[in-house]
Amino acid sequence: MISIFVNRNGETKTADRVEPEWLDPKSGVTLWVDLAGFTEDEGKILTDTFHFHPLAVEDALSAVQFPKIEPYDGYLYIILHGIDFEAVEHQFATRDIDFFLGANYLVTIHDGRSRSIAHMREMCPRHSHVLDEGPVALMHRIVDSMVDNYQPEMEKLEERISDLEDEAYEGRSPVVRQLLGLKRDLAAVRRIMTPQRDAVGRLARREFPQISSEMAYRFRDVYDHVVRLTDEAYLFQDRVTGILETNLAAVSNRLNQIMKVLTVASTIFMPLTVLTGMWGMNVDLPQFPGGKEAQFWWVSGGMVAVSAVMLFLFRFLDWI
Repeated sequence: MISIFVNRNGETKTADRVEPEWLDPKSGVTLWVDLAGFTEDEGKILTDTFHFHPLAVEDALSAVQFPKIEPYDGYLYIILHGIDFEAVEHQFATRDIDFFLGANYLVTIHDGRSRSIAHMREMCPRHSHVLDEGPVALMHRIVDSMVDNYQPEMEKLEERISDLEDEAYEGRSPVVRQLLGLKRDLAAVRRIMTPQRDAVGRLARREFPQISSEMAYRFRDVYDHVVRLTDEAYLFQDRVTGILETNLAAVSNRLNQIMKVLTVASTIFMPLTVLTGMWGMNVDLPQFPGGKEAQFWWVSGGMVAVSAVMLFLFRFLDWI
């Protein structure tokens, strides 16, 4: 699906097609073309109308690309990632959004599930100032919304880490699987946020003629948010690593306690096994007072006494 918004003389309207004269920066037109889940025929607008470089078009039509900025003659090609709210397996799955930024136009390409762009599509017909400020301001609004959407998910992630931290101190083995999955998700976030931080930083530093000083200040604020999110991702991964090590230590400690109890029990039963073996042999042994009838109680009492003495010694030596 292709959505075309044209702003002229302070008024924003939708259009069915892109007129070639609109691409002239002197035309007084601000143009936004949004391609959402488009077909192959609809995608030809990138080469036939805008005449973008084939390599940039190839990257825009591919499934996944890492964030980056590539300057071309008269326009910028930008790839950024937005959070995927519909992800089931991983909380931090992302979707890339491609931007072609020209002097008076912006072309966005995505799979049709971007909430930030959907919100801008609804605003454009009702609020002319969205496009009246220019294509760079429009891209800033979209990117700023994309970055803001990360923060609630980061807060949920911090809550998950805190809950797992409490369980890890108890030495529960099932926590390891959750921690490893969480660590894998954080690694994916770092792979996306680090190049995204660098890309937004280039916009904030005004490396390109399309970005004015005023817009560079706006992107600088977005850059600060991206840096904070990136730092949080690094800190969270270190925290998860620490929790994982704590859990493994707790499990090992519990195992040592169990082995100590089993060792003590085995040690106590060793002399008891000797006593029962001796009195179980078919040989004549000295009789205890009371005759054969009292022999069972004498042996049982001796076994209890031996066990009590051994437990007292283990306790005295701080072995248990």
